[in-house]
Amino acid sequence: MTMNAVAPWAVLAAYCAVTWWVTPRQVTSPQFFDGRTHAGAPPGMLLVALSAAITWVFAKSIANAADLSYAFGMAGGIGYTLYYLSFAVAGVAIYLLRTRGGYQSLAHFLVSKYGAFCARLFLLTIAFRLFNEVWSNTKVMALFFGPEGSGGYWLAAALITAFTVTYAWSGGMRASLLTDRLQTVLALVLLGVVLAVLFPGLEAKGLPEVSAGVQQAGLTFCALALVQVFSYPFHDPVLTDRGFLSPPRQMLKSFLLAGLLSGGFIFLFSFVGLYAKAFGLPANPSVSVPAAFGLVMMLVFNGVMLLLGGSTVDSTFTSVAKLAARDWHRDWGEPDARHMGRGRLAVIAIAVLGNLPLLTIYLGDRVGPAIIAATTISGTMVMGLAPIFLLSWLKPAGPLSFHLAFWPGLALGVLRTIEIFAKVQVFPPELALGSGKYALDLGVNIYGLLICTIGYLVGAALAARRRAVAVAAE
Repeated sequence: MTMNAVAPWAVLAAYCAVTWWVTPRQVTSPQFFDGRTHAGAPPGMLLVALSAAITWVFAKSIANAADLSYAFGMAGGIGYTLYYLSFAVAGVAIYLLRTRGGYQSLAHFLVSKYGAFCARLFLLTIAFRLFNEVWSNTKVMALFFGPEGSGGYWLAAALITAFTVTYAWSGGMRASLLTDRLQTVLALVLLGVVLAVLFPGLEAKGLPEVSAGVQQAGLTFCALALVQVFSYPFHDPVLTDRGFLSPPRQMLKSFLLAGLLSGGFIFLFSFVGLYAKAFGLPANPSVSVPAAFGLVMMLVFNGVMLLLGGSTVDSTFTSVAKLAARDWHRDWGEPDARHMGRGRLAVIAIAVLGNLPLLTIYLGDRVGPAIIAATTISGTMVMGLAPIFLLSWLKPAGPLSFHLAFWPGLALGVLRTIEIFAKVQVFPPELALGSGKYALDLGVNIYGLLICTIGYLVGAALAARRRAVAVAAE
């Protein structure tokens, strides 16, 4: 075998070795679910911040950041970075839920405010999100070991999944926190190497210029990110589960720091796309840029993808364990061995089921990717979560408010997905706001968010009226 063929496997072996080195071999149930120390104390502010940051800088996100800056120039990178304001939105919302109601998870709050049925609708939504996190990150990591469908690709996917299951099964949230800390430090070091190589050339060449039309399209994407940031974080338990590990004030500090770290990482990585655009390299800059520098840079990018993808997948497994063992059963008391047994079975199940979409490659070059892409829950589909969480302080709001916000957002998201992948017109062009590729998405999201918010308020008003009538009748 050539050096080019062996080197990625050496990087994988090194990644597994250093990750296993910091993984706890045996944990208690509170450690497994809540990430506590051996002494029973909650995880520290910096540990939660580093973990939250790295779990949201997943393998696919840095590729997206590079692609967007390649397409729209600086505005593309800024637009994707704006999604990381989600940390501030989620942090403040969770802080208020915990300090006002003492809730132990988002599901706990939803059961109390809107009822068990609404809570389970929400849990099914985030379960689908977690399902997609598994295959999408496994796929990005495996592609560094061979073309899709090749022997190297499948072997890497199997080994990466098996290794991640091993330490997530044994250590749960505690293992995720400790490995995330190491993975964050290593990822920042590798990012520094990438920027040290690219910046001199980019400085000499100058930032790529884009036309006024492209710039306007990039600004439209920025506006879309600002709209979606009010709902997007609530459907990702990888992020929100970490909002319940430490005391509320400490948690809020962790989230704000995590937003700065992860947003900064994404913004800096977007310069990879600017470099590719400035030097006329082919599209898909996260591949074309390292290829232009040779084997060493390819291995650096491989290491970055493994660190970021691995941190997201192990956090996904941990969130699935919590969802299946505690949230679904509405069991938020002190965790015990019974909970840990349920959680570990769920980890194994999602590791298998979550990678099944990779097999759609055998359905053909057109059908497979389309099916996989169509399953991804977009920020559009969950726009109704914004009023459900951010307007929850309205006392009359109950199950009706939940349904009048949740279902319109989901319906609009499904229709938009059908429009994109079936290539049929559903929404009139007049609905578009801004210009470029994301103009229609921006229009759907702004008008859709208004519909969901109005629906939520109408539900609250009707509930208040019914209550007033009932009181008067007494």
